[in-house]
Amino acid sequence: MNTSKATAAFAAIAHENRLALYRLLVKRGPGGLPAGVIAGRLGVAPSSLTFHLQALQRAGLLRRRREGRQLIYSADFAAMNSLVGFLTDHCCVEDDGAGEDCCAPVRRGRVA
Repeated sequence: MNTSKATAAFAAIAHENRLALYRLLVKRGPGGLPAGVIAGRLGVAPSSLTFHLQALQRAGLLRRRREGRQLIYSADFAAMNSLVGFLTDHCCVEDDGAGEDCCAPVRRGRVA
């Protein structure tokens, strides 16, 4: 991921509602959720939800598919991992090897 794409992605999730939306979809996994369910879970008006979904899509963080009459949204996990990789790509390179594992992801237990 280049700096321009990373900046766009960070800008997209730098809003309380969009961050909550993105985290909800990450929790849900690749199956995603219909827009109506997302709006209900977040307590966001459909027009506001559309605005936030579009911002995350433009940043390349979401996938959208149609199932019948519903639009299903899911996190783009490749993009998410690329963004995390962008942050950690040069982790500890100037540390003379003392902190080689400092950027290894910590696997936390399931979050409710």
